[in-house]
Amino acid sequence: MIDSFKIPLVVVGRVLLALMFILSGFGKLTNIAGTAGYIASGGLPMASMLAVLVGLLELFGGLAVAIGFHARWAAVALGVFTLLASVLFHKFWAAPADQAFVQQLMFMKNLSVAGGLFIVAALSAGPASVDARRTHGLATA
Repeated sequence: MIDSFKIPLVVVGRVLLALMFILSGFGKLTNIAGTAGYIASGGLPMASMLAVLVGLLELFGGLAVAIGFHARWAAVALGVFTLLASVLFHKFWAAPADQAFVQQLMFMKNLSVAGGLFIVAALSAGPASVDARRTHGLATA
């Protein structure tokens, strides 16, 4: 059982972890053409369809992690997506010297985010989550 003083930290941590996905997913869905162009620049096929799918994954996966609804599955999906996006779009090892540092920084940030998501997947969203309320009734700590 988690100490009651830790519950707000878990909630804030989940929300902060999910926020970039929620905002990014919304941004992708409101600019499909721009997102598709970026995806196509990475050499991926079916860029428009991928733009929509990625936008939906980020928006709804982020919301799921934030509120703790099927949070383990959402965290795994977002974690795997984040690792793939890092390898495909933040190739610091192949970037020009003047861009390598920023690309490496983005790559390492994404590794950290994926790590946080895998912790949520392993440990659950905690007692202050929709998942906890669904499985244990009104969660108490």
